[in-house]
Amino acid sequence: MEFGIVGLGRMGGNMARRLARQGTQIALFNRSFDVTKSLAEETGHHACDSLQAMVDALATPRIVWLMLPAGDATEATLHALGPMLAPGDLVVDGGNSFYKDVQRRTAWLAERQIEFSDVGVSGGVWGLENGYCLMFGASEGAATRLKPYMEKLAPAPDRGWLHCGMVGSGHFVKMVHNGIEYGMMQALAEGFALMKNKPGFDLNLGDIAELWRHGSVVQSWLLDLSADFLAQDQTLESILPYVGDSGEGRWTALEAIELGVPAPVMSLSLMMRFASQGKSDYASKMLAKMRQGFGGHAVKEG
Repeated sequence: MEFGIVGLGRMGGNMARRLARQGTQIALFNRSFDVTKSLAEETGHHACDSLQAMVDALATPRIVWLMLPAGDATEATLHALGPMLAPGDLVVDGGNSFYKDVQRRTAWLAERQIEFSDVGVSGGVWGLENGYCLMFGASEGAATRLKPYMEKLAPAPDRGWLHCGMVGSGHFVKMVHNGIEYGMMQALAEGFALMKNKPGFDLNLGDIAELWRHGSVVQSWLLDLSADFLAQDQTLESILPYVGDSGEGRWTALEAIELGVPAPVMSLSLMMRFASQGKSDYASKMLAKMRQGFGGHAVKEG
């Protein structure tokens, strides 16, 4: 056993389950040992109660795959893990880290002769059944070592995974992927909002979404998901109009500015998420008062 996963949330836990279904035994570690123990009992994987226990359980050269939140959690774990590992070991960052952080961490681990790989993972909660889309950056040697695991985690051995290039390229590609995702989601949401607000036609949005799933140029997994929930509820009255942003949309917009490449759809879709979070409320109040000032238009007061 050479492979371990650190971080057993929705993605990490289901990746461990998918590997178990493929007959691959791995080591598991989570901050909560109850989670680790429960998943190990379910899958037959080896439960570890500490990072050191995981390192000790794996044969060298090891592969330790982190499925942790980007930022402080990943950074702290890498700094704790680094001194435990041996030259030739390979660490994989499967979270949504910023690609420039990946490049910095690669240099730090290289000083210890430890290899690093970054893997952008898409597929969400459906990845367990359908497989994950995996885009990764690594040296040629590290890519060869990771290939057997990519083939098992992906939808099929020959598709759904790609060695994109040098370390950092995996998370760069995933960052752009998520920026595109923002734009696609925004376009679908705006289109259905137009139809929802059109008087007179009494449009059935669930039926329209289902129609577009078959033969339409806008058919997509996002449309499939939309058709599912619109079939149950078209009003969405119980849902607050608040849309979070994970950070990758921000990085994509900033990268577009840095490179001087126009990306208006992705950038505006990010701005709409900010607007949904109440960050346009003050600007809207300013607009109302300016309109009152020059035209005497009434303002609504709460």
